Amino acid sequence: MPVTDIITDEKNLTLTVIADFAHPVSRVWRAYADPRQLERFWGPPTYPATFTEWDHRVGGRALYHMNGPAGEKSYARWDFVEIEPERSFTVDDLFTDEHGDPAPGMPVMRMRFAFEATDQGTRMTTTSDFASLEALQTVLEMGVVEGTRLAMGQIDAVLAGLREWFAGKGTRMEVLTDTLVRVTRAIAAPRSVIWRAQTDPVLIRQWMLGPDGWSMTICEVTTEVGRSSHFGWAPDPGVEGEPFGFDDQLLFLDEPFRIVTAGRMTGVEGPTVTNDLTLTEEDGVTLLTTVMEFPDAATRDMILGTGMVDGMEMSYARLENLLLTRPVV
Repeated sequence: MPVTDIITDEKNLTLTVIADFAHPVSRVWRAYADPRQLERFWGPPTYPATFTEWDHRVGGRALYHMNGPAGEKSYARWDFVEIEPERSFTVDDLFTDEHGDPAPGMPVMRMRFAFEATDQGTRMTTTSDFASLEALQTVLEMGVVEGTRLAMGQIDAVLAGLREWFAGKGTRMEVLTDTLVRVTRAIAAPRSVIWRAQTDPVLIRQWMLGPDGWSMTICEVTTEVGRSSHFGWAPDPGVEGEPFGFDDQLLFLDEPFRIVTAGRMTGVEGPTVTNDLTLTEEDGVTLLTTVMEFPDAATRDMILGTGMVDGMEMSYARLENLLLTRPVV
């Protein structure tokens, strides 16, 4: 986690974020000057950003929106005020409508990003100035502090590169908050192939099996938002265990980038868990990131305690081997 401090100064109407990176200034600067890299960490995990316009010069602007798990969008704009390459840049950050026009009654922040070389790499200090205490409090109430920490927690993989950052790490689980967990797995295959493996029942039956000795008995997949997919597993003869299944309602689909579902065990009145899967491709590697949202910490711990992550790694390893031995096109 690169964020080392977040300072709220109500007297001077500022919010300051300090982050340290084990990379040179030139590398960190490139991540902030390239919209394709920036959008991979600008929004928090369940609200990733998409930059639709990028004019990186004084007087230019950038348009972006946050993408919610049900397809909702929140629009914003940067107006570039000052740019000193590999030293700093300053923007006016404002909420807008879908056309980029300022949203009435919403605060405007002047943000200065300053980059400084350190013995360990780079320190970036972001200072946001507000016109009033009310504007600062509005942004704080919107969850900007926690959202910033969650968003910046994604930047290390961008700076290092997917191939290097995830090499040999298998399936990784990170507890983000009491209710949010992030599971990541990198596979050396194009995103289009991984997308097919997530949506094609013929392929799903070949890898989404968990431990050896289990078979998938039900595999009904929908690509229609509002409808549900159904999955079921049963132990092979001689293997201990009870059959079980999941029903996943499709909340949002953006092919071939993102699938959001709300799932629960079949026939159980238990909790619903939101699974937000995104696919990111870089240098021949696709990163599968699943952000799981639980209703509370107790449910989170109960489900994680079932060995879910180990089962996911067994399935992903099987998929990886399948793609190596029988390439999917």
